Amino acid sequence: MLTEKRQNVHTNSMQAETPGHKEMLNYGTGFFGVILVWTLVGTFLTFYYTDVAGISAGVVGTLMLVARLFDGVTDIGMGTLVDRTKSKHGKARPWILWMGIPLGVMTILLFSVPDIGNTGKIIYVYVTYIMLILVYTGVSIPYKTLLGLMTQEPYGRSVLNIYTGVFTMLSTLVITILAQPVASAIGGRLGWTSVAAFSGFIIIVTSFLAFHSTKERVGGTVNKTKENVPLRTGVKALFTNKYWLIITLYCVIAYTLNALLAGAGLYYTTYILGNAAYFSLVGLLLFLPTMIGFFFVAKLVRKFGKRNIALFVSILGIFGPIVKLIDPSSLSVFLVGTVIQGFGLVPIIMFLYAMINDTAEYGEWKFGIRTEGLVNSAASFGMKVGAGLGGALIGWLLAFGGYVGGIEEQTSLAVTMILALNIYIPFFLAVLQTVLMWMYKLDKQYPQILADLNRRKS
Repeated sequence: MLTEKRQNVHTNSMQAETPGHKEMLNYGTGFFGVILVWTLVGTFLTFYYTDVAGISAGVVGTLMLVARLFDGVTDIGMGTLVDRTKSKHGKARPWILWMGIPLGVMTILLFSVPDIGNTGKIIYVYVTYIMLILVYTGVSIPYKTLLGLMTQEPYGRSVLNIYTGVFTMLSTLVITILAQPVASAIGGRLGWTSVAAFSGFIIIVTSFLAFHSTKERVGGTVNKTKENVPLRTGVKALFTNKYWLIITLYCVIAYTLNALLAGAGLYYTTYILGNAAYFSLVGLLLFLPTMIGFFFVAKLVRKFGKRNIALFVSILGIFGPIVKLIDPSSLSVFLVGTVIQGFGLVPIIMFLYAMINDTAEYGEWKFGIRTEGLVNSAASFGMKVGAGLGGALIGWLLAFGGYVGGIEEQTSLAVTMILALNIYIPFFLAVLQTVLMWMYKLDKQYPQILADLNRRKS
């Protein structure tokens, strides 16, 4: 009995322990590589397929949706694998070690479409994109789960998410600002393959660094003695977890919006504003609110909480598309609207992963079942569905408008579709995103939930 009490005291102290800033820094560095690949694929793959590889927009749109739906299904499987993994390194960290090199290789192959005829190219892009999805899932789900396993202390988890946000921002800016100019400077297919090779090398290095420099704390000895939760039981608990449902639907909406802002932006600067080079500036200004927020967010989170800040900036973001409508062909007006619209991205970068992991504690408190991997993978499914839906909308609406990649002037209907993808649809999605964040009120309950869980385990 005395041994059991000592064991529980040790477990609770491990759960309350917060990683130091050096460990948080290394975790964030690992996220830099993951987001580098995500941003490269999400922002430029559609353009690469249509304007460089010469694949029709309609085919690309269908590929994006089919592949992302498949991606979401693999997320659920990967989450279950993470929950069932037992090793001396934990249950999330080993996957980061194992899957880093395969992800780097597949990133390069994705942007190396050979000139083997239309049918051959379609087969190649389907095979390589689906393979990339498999290995990307093998890295990204463990990364997201690891955030919840490194600490259970709410403020520490929020700060850790802020670290990931900093590196998400840096990674996104590196790709958004430099990828298109570097690829253009090198020229043609080789230019994009070179950019992909750089990204692939980075993900390999950062994965090894994150594996060797982080530690899993939450769960401890208690979880190691428990049997695996049956998938059916875990899924049932998941879909009765109201806050997980809200945050997952939020992921669908937010990542559809993000996919449109990133993937359709290059078409807008090319055919509406008249200069593809403007896209780097648009990408920079889109993340300006988040860059400024990094200097204040930790204190604001401590005072107001994640949800309240996320709700406030989401409301601000709604006004971005409205400003753009003042004069859609004006660069200065478009840039002002972009900055305002960027507020809506703040929750995705700064708070989302912490909020997802908070729902794991709610599920354990409500139903007595803890499945961090399944919670993260199922929410990630929402992200992938959103990203796929956004990519599909770009391809399908461009095809509907008669868009032809590589020509100087597009049809008036194609231009209308580009406007819809960048202004009208994002406005509607921003409103939905705000409503969902208003419905998410877990922050108020979380301190009591954590206290109850610690009492149960002691």
